[in-house]
Amino acid sequence: MEETKQWTIAEVSRSAGVTSRTLRYYESIALLKPCRVGANGLRFYGMAELARLHRILSLRELGLSLNAITATLDDGLTLEDAIRAHVAQLEEDRRLTTQRIDAAKRTLAAIREGETMSVEELFAGFDRDSHEQEVRRHWGDAAWERSIAHDAALNESERTSMRQRDVRINQALRDAAESGIPADAAAFQELIGEHYLWVKAYWGGRAPTSDQYRGLAELYVADARFSDVYGGQANANTIRTAISLWARTHLT
Repeated sequence: MEETKQWTIAEVSRSAGVTSRTLRYYESIALLKPCRVGANGLRFYGMAELARLHRILSLRELGLSLNAITATLDDGLTLEDAIRAHVAQLEEDRRLTTQRIDAAKRTLAAIREGETMSVEELFAGFDRDSHEQEVRRHWGDAAWERSIAHDAALNESERTSMRQRDVRINQALRDAAESGIPADAAAFQELIGEHYLWVKAYWGGRAPTSDQYRGLAELYVADARFSDVYGGQANANTIRTAISLWARTHLT
């Protein structure tokens, strides 16, 4: 091949087995830039770019993230260090997956035997980060970042205390919903007030608006991961109603 030869984005896409959209995404994150862009916006790639693309695709085959690949290619991170970090991440993912599988098996066994799972048991293996996309989509990146920063600032004792508070508040809401008391009952509304302060703490001290708080209640109903914690769809519906009533009275 001639060192000066160039290929269009369509030719590279077809030969490398990646989509043009992928190549454009790589360009947008400065991972792989074309050697030139024509007046009509057409991208061209030379030998150097093809060699870089080959390394990118090879590293992707190993399962490395795009951030790790960028660090390897641009920031002097050795391939050995990149793969070592990747292995460590895979091992952590395996640990979390095993934990969630065990929790799911315990829940399944309890269901089959007709037992009632406690909120603490249902929370076993619960990964709050699994709700990252919902939080970002419904309440924005800032809410998620504040939540993570708040959690990271806690010491182990404070984190344990907060997890115990998680269980206590959610168990109390579940008990209230299952007891059959009206959603507008004073005792139920008092619990919702405590729940609101709990949400505020998770949001790094930022108080949810009325719309945001009611939106969270909608998520409790729509997402089985939440409704299961509260004992099912019916209980989640009752809690949603209680939250809506509380928000109407206490939030503008």
